[in-house]
Amino acid sequence: MKLGLRFVGLIALALLGLQVFFALRIASMAWIDPQSTAFERSQAWQRAQADGTLRWRQQWRDYEQISVNLKRAVIASEDDRFSSHDGLDWTALEKAWAKNAKAEDRAAAHNAATKAAKNARTPKVVGGSTITQQLAKNLFLSGERTLLRKAQEMVLTLLLENLLSKQRILEIYLNSVEWGEGVFGAEAAAQHYFRKSAAQLSPYEAARLAVMLPRPRYFEKLPNSPYLSERAQVIVARMPDARLPGAPP
Repeated sequence: MKLGLRFVGLIALALLGLQVFFALRIASMAWIDPQSTAFERSQAWQRAQADGTLRWRQQWRDYEQISVNLKRAVIASEDDRFSSHDGLDWTALEKAWAKNAKAEDRAAAHNAATKAAKNARTPKVVGGSTITQQLAKNLFLSGERTLLRKAQEMVLTLLLENLLSKQRILEIYLNSVEWGEGVFGAEAAAQHYFRKSAAQLSPYEAARLAVMLPRPRYFEKLPNSPYLSERAQVIVARMPDARLPGAPP
């Protein structure tokens, strides 16, 4: 019994130590730009394992050196309540859960009707993640989807929100998010797709980049996608209403 309690205590102590480590790492990001993220390193490793090459385009740009158009476009497309929520958008999560439940019901009905393994349908999972949650995942976590990983993501999200400003969170996100095969950050994306700096992006160019974010490697191969163009127009229309960090309500 004592041995079991001691083991549980050691596990709890290790978990606490891990959270302290994460907190210190995040606190240091208030003035130190992160050189890479767990997601970037994972993608680089997978690429190296696949064909022995290392494709990694990334150039850090300070917040003021990134177009306001891109900041507004990303907020309008990915997280329109970014400037006001505490890192977890419960309204978006509830909508995602409802969509996932409906998708599971439709998949179950389809599978029951076909009764064929080869025609079995897997429901598409909607995440409902905020920009801060996405950053937390990219900075520190793997891509697996488990309750334990989701719980750790939420802890990291709250640490980011409490230790960094909203502007700094957005700055790190825009400098590290994936925009294509080996393309990370706003500057690399702007150069890769439009041959210009991140500071010079037009509203439409910024909107196209924002629309790519959920599936950047997919859209990189389909630059003339009608969906990409149509969705970008929708985001351009929403951009004037996107509130930037620090702006009055």
